[in-house]
Amino acid sequence: MNFSDSFKQTNSLCRLSACGEFVANAVSFRLLVREVKSLQIIQIYTCLDTVQHVEWSPDSCFILCGMFKRGCVQVWSIENPEWKCKIDEGSAGLIDVCWSPDSRHVLTTADFNLRITVWSLVNKSVSYIKYPKKASKVLDFTEDGKYLALAERRDCKDCISVFVCSDWELIKHFEVATNDLAGICWSPDGRALCVWDSLLDCKILLYSPDGLCLSSYVPYQHALGIKTVAWSPSSQFLAIGCYDEQVRVLNHITWKTVAEFHHPASIESQDTQIIYREAEKKLQLRDQRFSLQDISTKCPQSKYEVVEEMPVHIKTVKADTETANPKLGIGVLSWSSDNKYLVTRNDNMPNCLWIWDIRKLQLCVILIQAEPVRCAEWDPAHPRLAVCTGNNKLYLWSLPGCVSVEVPTDTGIQITSLQWNPTSHSLLLRGKDQFCLAFLEADEEF
Repeated sequence: MNFSDSFKQTNSLCRLSACGEFVANAVSFRLLVREVKSLQIIQIYTCLDTVQHVEWSPDSCFILCGMFKRGCVQVWSIENPEWKCKIDEGSAGLIDVCWSPDSRHVLTTADFNLRITVWSLVNKSVSYIKYPKKASKVLDFTEDGKYLALAERRDCKDCISVFVCSDWELIKHFEVATNDLAGICWSPDGRALCVWDSLLDCKILLYSPDGLCLSSYVPYQHALGIKTVAWSPSSQFLAIGCYDEQVRVLNHITWKTVAEFHHPASIESQDTQIIYREAEKKLQLRDQRFSLQDISTKCPQSKYEVVEEMPVHIKTVKADTETANPKLGIGVLSWSSDNKYLVTRNDNMPNCLWIWDIRKLQLCVILIQAEPVRCAEWDPAHPRLAVCTGNNKLYLWSLPGCVSVEVPTDTGIQITSLQWNPTSHSLLLRGKDQFCLAFLEADEEF
């Protein structure tokens, strides 16, 4: 594995394009676009104000910069640097912006969720969608890009509107049986729309695109409810992470539970799982290769050890249930690209990742890190997991085992988030104000 030099960026605003050929990063009011292979700058764009949001178009031909304080969006073309576009919401304000799947329309959300505006980059037409609900995930596109589902609130009732993305025509509108809708998500095949209630009501609803309720699932009542939801890539399974520290997996035929995964604080026996624990080795002053300054600034070296002695006690953090969004329940829930594995993290066990084998419906691997897990992301092409914990190390898991890779100290980067290149040949490593790329060799197992 090779690492690039580190480059400056602001507020972790650094993104890889969908084609995997470009990487863009914002530095204050400037946007820089580089080629991934050479990291040479190919474009520099100057924005009207400090950039607060960066997003590539799905076809990688355009990139937008959101400046929410100013209430405007600027769109730039990679192929034609002379072409540019400015979208100004004016007095309505701006709190969110995203691309449509066709890469030729931009959707902006006004302050207080007053409306969603669809701006065409082709004919400059403008369409308005009223009554969007204020929720964590208020809209979602089908994977084929044909339809948009939008959560709305009308007459004190939650509703779903389905639009055709070709002309933004409303084709279906129906009420949903939620008290306070919190999010929506299409299945990858577009045959089912998942709707979940707020954390005060643990309820999942499945609807067909024409508004027919396929199923209603309530795992328990009178306690904090759903925290995370994730469809499997094949649409065969729906994973639901709740505040009760359990994951429930539903099948797509009967919408019944096929598995419930628990996250105990103590592992009493080693039945099917392999437990990896990160073991740190701190630098010693008697080592002549390092000075006192090196020891105080360098992160300790680490490697993974297989834990065989039982029981294993996992470090837990006491959640403050009197505050909003307590550190409790399933905060990370993600499927591998081949549909075979599911990674989870119980937020009151922040140092631990659980990897489940969906073929056997049982626990496969437990990763116990020395520091709380900041980000975990699957390789888009292989069953390989990349993890970072806010230090200068990159952790990789695959079936052969685990490795801890130290980023060269001259980069000075402390990795807080990461992103796989869609080609799976490289990783974007982001710190607070720096980023670098990690390049994997074609024959590397990890």
